[in-house]
Amino acid sequence: MTTDSERRLENLLGSLLTALSDCLTYEADSVVGHTGATAAALTYLVQEPGQGIEQMRRPLGLTQSATVRLVDRLAADGLVERRSGRNGRAIAVHLTANGELAARRILDRRHDVLRSSLVPLDPTERGAMTTMVEKILTSITTGPEHGERICRMCDLAACPTSTCPVNLAAEQRSDQADCQRSAAGPPSR
Repeated sequence: MTTDSERRLENLLGSLLTALSDCLTYEADSVVGHTGATAAALTYLVQEPGQGIEQMRRPLGLTQSATVRLVDRLAADGLVERRSGRNGRAIAVHLTANGELAARRILDRRHDVLRSSLVPLDPTERGAMTTMVEKILTSITTGPEHGERICRMCDLAACPTSTCPVNLAAEQRSDQADCQRSAAGPPSR
């Protein structure tokens, strides 16, 4: 049974997340002049250059055809270019200089929004909040693909993969799934 104070906390958290999401989306979209997955595609590619359509679509939450259309638009805007992939058949998507500049501006604006939201907190409160947010992120991350989606607009310099709670939880859940598959034995025919 949820108490009134728990329900209030849940509601306040929802309002905070909605407000921050709205601000982050507005700032990101204003940099690129497009809505949707455009900003996330740019920030993902600044972290993971040279990804193919299939690798891009998962963290962006798009179908393959929607990802192709997005890359077409980004290329038409001069933000990305297609190059030959590793095997020579697939394509690899790379940011152009303008694309990298846009991605950096998106990350800078993201940082500004998040920094200003934490101004009311003193150092002790910030430390406590860091611990709580890490715990929640660890709990909600379901696996590697979900982790990529959560971190698609992250600043990897601020939270390297070796200490990222999302990355660590995703790896752990992937390892657990591998162990469960191994314990189950080979698939039956």
